[in-house]
This record gives sequence, structure tokens and C-alpha cells, in this order.
Amino acid sequence: MAPSPSSTANAPRAISDIDALRAQVADFRDTGETVALVPTMGALHEGHLTLVKAAKAAADRVAVSIFVNPAQFAPHEDFDAYPRTLDADLAALAPLDVDLVWCPTAATMYPPGFALRIEPEGAAKAGLEDRFRPHFFGGVATVVAKLLTQVQPDVAMFGEKDYQQLQVVKQLARDLDLPVRIEGVATIRDADGLALSSRNAYLSPAERAAAPLLHRTLNEAAEAIRTGGPVADALAHGRATIDAAGFALDYLEARHAGTLAPVATMADGPIRLLVAAKIGATRLIDNIGV
Repeated sequence: MAPSPSSTANAPRAISDIDALRAQVADFRDTGETVALVPTMGALHEGHLTLVKAAKAAADRVAVSIFVNPAQFAPHEDFDAYPRTLDADLAALAPLDVDLVWCPTAATMYPPGFALRIEPEGAAKAGLEDRFRPHFFGGVATVVAKLLTQVQPDVAMFGEKDYQQLQVVKQLARDLDLPVRIEGVATIRDADGLALSSRNAYLSPAERAAAPLLHRTLNEAAEAIRTGGPVADALAHGRATIDAAGFALDYLEARHAGTLAPVATMADGPIRLLVAAKIGATRLIDNIGV
């Protein structure tokens, strides 16, 4: 299969065939260049572009993958509705001089007879996202393992907004002895504090106006803990604030920043506060360090 065409002038080379991908990466390797990978599901925003900029600082060549991974969506979730904007994504990447975009089809990633699924434990069983999306990290681990073996990067960039996912991917690379460095990149936010996410496009104007309360609540809880307040009290106050604002709260938790184990005091840290809640039909997640 030939590389996917793009109507966008100066767009990076988009490749959808595994042999073409490997040939291009081999060309980079033949000249001694390092490669960074930025895995995405497309619908790129400034948060993704920040990952690309970090990747350019970390390696000689940058590959961005765009693949809406069906394995990480449950049947009731938004796989069919998830935005697919390849031409716009290529246009957004063009000014950043990305070297290639890997955009495989579902049939390429999961061909007939595909029968393997990675089931991670450790950080993937922390009782956070996995409590509400038990299918999710198996799908993430499987597709990330495939992307890392397909592109064979020296470094791969993941946003800290999906903090539990970042820890799962770090453990995946470590436990499978994959020769890649996993780097987390700080969350990019709008001016009012809302973490950038492709799913923010689902928010109504009223929901968008209310959404930054999650970040404010995290900051208030973190400040209460930093100044000596009991962790349990800070969390209880934060949960009540989120409930009173009309969100459907899934969790607001204080966890060890490395292991994601529950923490009771600052002495158990370093601490990461993590939240997930729905407003209307849109589920938002966020986290900050204490």
C-alpha cells in the first residue's frame, strides 16, 4: 500500500503501510539519527503539539502516530463519535517539521486472526480509571506495545494529563525490556485551567464554563495538604465541592506519584491528586502534584 495522500501542502509524510514505515525508520537509523514517537488518536490540539515540540528536543527525528484505537473503547463509549480529522491534523503538524505520521488502519493494527491482548497489572490496577473503565488499560497496553515495536523509537512522549496511563506505559516498557525511554510531558491548559482534551469539544457552552472547577478543586486540595491539613479532610471537601457543582464524580484521590498506591499523609508521598467526573455527557480527568 502506498503512503496515504494528503491534500495539505507541506504536510508531513503520512504512512499507513508497515513496510513503508519500517523502511523510513531504517533510513533514519542508517544515518545514526535518533527517533522520538508521539502516540495520539488524532483530533490534535495544543497539548499534542507540545508533545511534538518536546519530542523534537529529545531526538533527531519525530514520528507522530494517529490511530483511534478500538481496543480501548467499551461498547457504550464514544468510539464511533470520536473525532477523526486527519487532514487538519497533518496541517497542524506541518509547521513543526514532523518527519513522518504513522496512520495505520484498524485492519493493519488488528488483522484477521489477531488474538493477543496485554493485560497489565501494577499501576493499571490502582482503582482509579480501571474501576470505571476495566477494559481500558488492556487496550492501551496492547496498542502502545505495537506502536513501540513498529516504530522502535529511542524515546516516546506521553502527556501527564492521562497520569495513570503514563505510569502504565512506563511499567510496560520496563517489564518488557523495551529499549525506549518513556517521558511524561506536563499538562497543557486553557487560561482558566481546564486541561486540554479532544473530548472538550463535546462540552456545551455552559458545561465548558463549569469545567475548570475540577482544576480549581485540585489546587485547593493540594494547598490544604501542603499547609498541613489532613489528606482525608482535603479530599472530603473537594468531593463535596465537585458534587455540589453538579458533576457526577467518579473519584478524587490522593495517590503516591510513582506507584499510585493510596496515601494518608504527606510522609507517604510524593503525592499526586487525581480526579475524574462527568459533566453532562462528557467525562473529564485531571491531576496535579502536591
